[in-house]
Amino acid sequence: MISKLLIANRGEIACRIIRTARELGVATVAVYSDADANALHVRMADEAVHIGPSPAAESYLVGDRIIAAARATGAEAIHPGYGFLSENAAFAQAVIDAGLIWVGPKPASISAMGLKDTAKKLMREAGVPVTPGYEGDDQSAERLSAEADKIGYPVLIKAVAGGGGKGMRKVDAPGNFAAALESCRREAKASFSNDEVLLEKWITSPRHIEVQVFGDSHGNVVHLFERDCSLQRRHQKVIEEAPAPGMDPDTREAICAAAVRAAKAVDYEGAGTIEFIADASEGLRADRIFFMEMNTRLQVEHPVTEEITGVDLVEWQLRVASGEPVPLQQHQLSINGWAVEARLYAEDPSNGFLPSIGPLTEFNPEDVRVRLDTGVEEGDAITPFYDPMIAKMIAFADERESAIEVLRDSLMGTSVWPVKTNGAFLVKLLADEDFVAADMDTGLIERKGEALMPASLPSDEVLRGAARKLMEEGPLPAPAIPGFRLNAAPRLMARLEVNGAEIDVDYTADAESWFMGMNEDRDRVMVTQDGQTFGIRHARAGGSGHHSAADGAILAPMPGKVIALDVAEGDSVTEGQRLMVLEAMKMEHALTAPFDGIVRDLAASVGGQVEVETMLARIEASEE
Repeated sequence: MISKLLIANRGEIACRIIRTARELGVATVAVYSDADANALHVRMADEAVHIGPSPAAESYLVGDRIIAAARATGAEAIHPGYGFLSENAAFAQAVIDAGLIWVGPKPASISAMGLKDTAKKLMREAGVPVTPGYEGDDQSAERLSAEADKIGYPVLIKAVAGGGGKGMRKVDAPGNFAAALESCRREAKASFSNDEVLLEKWITSPRHIEVQVFGDSHGNVVHLFERDCSLQRRHQKVIEEAPAPGMDPDTREAICAAAVRAAKAVDYEGAGTIEFIADASEGLRADRIFFMEMNTRLQVEHPVTEEITGVDLVEWQLRVASGEPVPLQQHQLSINGWAVEARLYAEDPSNGFLPSIGPLTEFNPEDVRVRLDTGVEEGDAITPFYDPMIAKMIAFADERESAIEVLRDSLMGTSVWPVKTNGAFLVKLLADEDFVAADMDTGLIERKGEALMPASLPSDEVLRGAARKLMEEGPLPAPAIPGFRLNAAPRLMARLEVNGAEIDVDYTADAESWFMGMNEDRDRVMVTQDGQTFGIRHARAGGSGHHSAADGAILAPMPGKVIALDVAEGDSVTEGQRLMVLEAMKMEHALTAPFDGIVRDLAASVGGQVEVETMLARIEASEE
């Protein structure tokens, strides 16, 4: 067994690996950037090495520094986690060339599956069914457009080196193809340094089914059954579960056998995932399930597989990397129970799900019945440099319905402040009647739209209780108004500020306030309702001074870089017209005109870095 392990990652997955290593008696070395100097994974590890500035490109993506850190600390092996360099074949080879153990598949296996077009050709040869599409070398816009016409719309454009939902665009009609291709290539170039794409037929009722596989250096390959990751937003997974609902034994056997063939075709070692797209228009059937891609690493959603099989996949990774065979043979693996995972992100559903950065003054997961995989604690911060995940919450039960209920209850009571989260959105999603009935596909979230958006304000009872709680702490200042009423008790009114919005509250009727807490300064009531935390205090005189779309100000919704500018000072624009594109956390965000008008005070330039709420331009309303 490896005695000392360097973890070439950060956050939740680094902490996850450290926990298993500690149980096995393996010493751990963390690496960190400037932004992560006091991060949880640094505090948990036995040793830590600084590897550079905050941007990942100058720290976590610099392989030479990571290898140097391993050598300096005497680490025998490097575990890449997921993301960053985990699927970089050149880095894997460099680790091996340095005389270190690479906790992952052979570099050749990574290369074989690293490009989606090459992988699909290889899978065809191995007898694995693949989605109809185009993976040719001719990457001209004209050829790609012609191939899309042949396939038939809608089509999906995918970066051949993509992952994590980046570099993917659905195109519904020929007229939209050129713009979608340009955007897809630009995002792929920024994320993967490769702008080549492939085309796939868009499946109308798609479900995302993936199979966990595991191989060793002794020629063994086993599967650990399937996961369903169909609940996605912008091609990124939101809710994952295992096993897949509606999967019958024959279909399971067929898809899992195909996954094992795929792994054997590339002489696979370690943990990997074979991802399939299923046409679920007539339920899950083996002849309607197609190979999409292979992830040659541990997946974010691996805990649901661990919960239903009782296997620690990180332990298996360390044992196999040490030369041991897979600990269990196929006949020894079975499904027991049901697991559902939700990804709790620091993002604002009311603002296009843009990341919400800042300190985690409060982070209090409610329910110990769920497994919590996290890379932060109360008092830490969400920075603009990395993925804004706060935690993965995983519920396990004998039946699917019970697991969903446990997870939903846990999310409902999890308080996070002051950063905004998708917690209330997840609560609504877990209660959605189609999801509960397992009548779902990858388009469910998009179809539901506003129905899944959380409320902007807490309930009237909560507001009344907050007003009373604030009164208990001291008299409410003006404009709290005791209204006179003839032959009746005075009406009690208070103007409160709720997460930045002002509202008048009539708290004459009695309301419970015992369930509410106060912040440290005792000037704000804190309450979590249905997964959303509200900070409620006396409204302050005067406004915030911030501009808004109502006065034509175009503000940066978060820190980022201007990568495209479509207008110039003095241009006439129409409502909804794209003005510029901001890139943040490797995602593109288009800023549009709020109404017809003229571009004024243009302060943005291509390549410019901007801070949150920087005014980038102003739209002066047309006189008409």
